[in-house]
Amino acid sequence: MISDAATTLVALRKLLLCILLIGMTGTLTELFLLNHIEDLWQLIPLVLIGAGYVALGWHALRRSRGSIAAVQLVMLAYIASGGLGMFLHYQAKVEFQLEVEPGLSGSNLLWQVLQAKTPPALAPGVMAQLGLIGFAYAYRHPAFAPGGRILEENRDE
Repeated sequence: MISDAATTLVALRKLLLCILLIGMTGTLTELFLLNHIEDLWQLIPLVLIGAGYVALGWHALRRSRGSIAAVQLVMLAYIASGGLGMFLHYQAKVEFQLEVEPGLSGSNLLWQVLQAKTPPALAPGVMAQLGLIGFAYAYRHPAFAPGGRILEENRDE
């Protein structure tokens, strides 16, 4: 018999997976609509979202240590790409502000960069958020049970 706590855990894990998939799909759609394919750096989130679909698809077909480890690895890459993206967006904004006002420096430059609308400096943080949601989904996943067996009360199917 499945306990209330186990039932709740299964429901939360499913909810996190749904939120992750919705976020991945929304982010991918937005990146395509924004034509986020101008250079190699801009392809990173697109490739990672594709890798996320592959890892989650593998995990859906075979709930194993390997598949959940792949999900965790991709989510780690999401977090890293979020940080890298925020840095690259910040750099692009600095370059633009210095073209507009070459004399800016220090806190004045920082303030102008933070207030500029494009490219959005914190938008890549969505990738980091998706990575954290994916990690929450995978946290103490039943595929990591001793011996690789999935306990009936922890099955998230």
